[in-house]
Amino acid sequence: MNDSDRGAGQAARPKRADARRNKETLLDAAAAIFVTSGVEAPIRDIAAKAGVGTATIYRHFPTRADLIIAVYRHQVDACAEAGPALLAAGPTPHAALGRWINLFVDFLVTKHGLAAVLQSDNAGFDTLHAYFLDRLVPVCSQLLDAAAASGEIRSDLQAYELMRGVGNLCIGAESDTRYDARRLVELLVAGLRRPH
Repeated sequence: MNDSDRGAGQAARPKRADARRNKETLLDAAAAIFVTSGVEAPIRDIAAKAGVGTATIYRHFPTRADLIIAVYRHQVDACAEAGPALLAAGPTPHAALGRWINLFVDFLVTKHGLAAVLQSDNAGFDTLHAYFLDRLVPVCSQLLDAAAASGEIRSDLQAYELMRGVGNLCIGAESDTRYDARRLVELLVAGLRRPH
């Protein structure tokens, strides 16, 4: 291998990292637009927010459904990756669990029509729902286990039960200004504490 070959290989690596960052920027922009304008928002609005042309979006995501699915998966991944980081940085496992549940609520409340759009394609929705459970239930379990092991919370609750309960508390929250799902979720998380 000569020096010019080595230089070419090194130059290719940052491009892949840049491409990944660019795609994440695009997905973050799409998610933000979906929150404010819904999933039918014009692609040009997403492109403008991401600082790219519409052709770039279509190159990555040929259909709107492809973009919606990618945004959903991206948000699930971000929520999943936050769990271990919060546990490592949090003052206590219970505090980390509470912060993660807040992120989970953000995901549930702000996905504005993603699930409804995806349910029209049952096979695609089932696949995404399985992805959601596969990625998030283990993270919630890790947080619950750590909080239970520290003696902060009761140990008889399963992650799926907690996530389902939180999800049920969030139903309709985005369209009812008189209902504060976050407050009820905070009460639920506070109620996990062991009585002293």
